Amino acid sequence: MNTHNKDDNRASRTRRTLLTGGVLLAGAAAAGAGYVLTHSDQTIAMDDFSDLPRAMRTLERLRTTPLRTRSGWDLAQVLHHSAQSVEYSLDGFPQLKPAWFRASLGSMAFAVFSARGRMSHGLEEPIPGAPAIASSQPLDAAVDHLMTALARFERHGTALAPHFAYGALSKPEYTRAHLMHLANHWELVDAG
Repeated sequence: MNTHNKDDNRASRTRRTLLTGGVLLAGAAAAGAGYVLTHSDQTIAMDDFSDLPRAMRTLERLRTTPLRTRSGWDLAQVLHHSAQSVEYSLDGFPQLKPAWFRASLGSMAFAVFSARGRMSHGLEEPIPGAPAIASSQPLDAAVDHLMTALARFERHGTALAPHFAYGALSKPEYTRAHLMHLANHWELVDAG
């Protein structure tokens, strides 16, 4: 076989691979879009985080009834991590996923989470580029940090920074994202 035919075969295989990948990606996008279109936004799966006032009351209760996490980060780390996320929605995330990711897979993931009313993510994964959060910090300081961040978010009236994975979100979408984020972490929280 001459070099010209080998190059043609290689190019043909590359085109088939790209076409197959594109078809699979389009199918996944269509399935995700179909799911979102057929499911209205569900109530957030955990009552304690169904809206900002309830979330604030849940956090305030930690001052008199401290809880603990079953695994992974301790509760103060979870609260500081959640506060970081809220603050970055206002001030900008330290690192963003590529624009193509935020405009496709990231925004689709958020749409599915929103439609389900429930987020699912690695519960010990730091925000990309965020400073590490030390363990064994005082719980009251962590509660204050998150409540201050949420109050600042609630008062915020201008454009928000793009989410590092989901891209541009409106204030109601970001509110929902923050509440689902807290609820997802709360799945590993229980009485001390």
